Amino acid sequence: MQSVIDNCEQRMKKSTEALSAEFAMLRTGRASASLFDKIKVDYYGAETPLSQVASISVPEARLVVIQPWDKTVLPAIEKAIQKSELGLNPNNDGKLIRVAFPPLTEDRRKELAKSAKATAEGARVAVRNIRRDAMEELKKLQKSGDISEDQQKEGETKIQKLTDNAIAEIGKIADAKEKEIMEI
Repeated sequence: MQSVIDNCEQRMKKSTEALSAEFAMLRTGRASASLFDKIKVDYYGAETPLSQVASISVPEARLVVIQPWDKTVLPAIEKAIQKSELGLNPNNDGKLIRVAFPPLTEDRRKELAKSAKATAEGARVAVRNIRRDAMEELKKLQKSGDISEDQQKEGETKIQKLTDNAIAEIGKIADAKEKEIMEI
């Protein structure tokens, strides 16, 4: 029974971590180096993560500076940023790339907030599915005689508590991201 609960807890934790990672990629009006985590650059024929070919810094709230260790990769970095779904326009000065973050319009902020809510709801659904799977596993254990009915009820209570905690955590993460998106 404990292995079912531990597995359930691990899977729920992964769901909240995945949500946090997804939100880190969501562009707000503020510059963030984590936005560039999934960008891959064609570096001598190999798709290489941007962070492995350049240093990424945020000197101002609305500016990201990307300084490659090898200047020959500048055009490839610029091209990769333009092809990404971030909607940013990199500025290449021959030594480094500056990416300015324009302020978001009210409509775009509302659209991003709506997208964030949908992503959070997807994470909640994932957590509920994990709960359902764990509850079914406990029922199977009880039917096969591996655990008693009292142990099953105790396990279900623990799983429900884990679910409530995970959904509360998802709510906190979503609220924080929505607040960040909506601030001017």
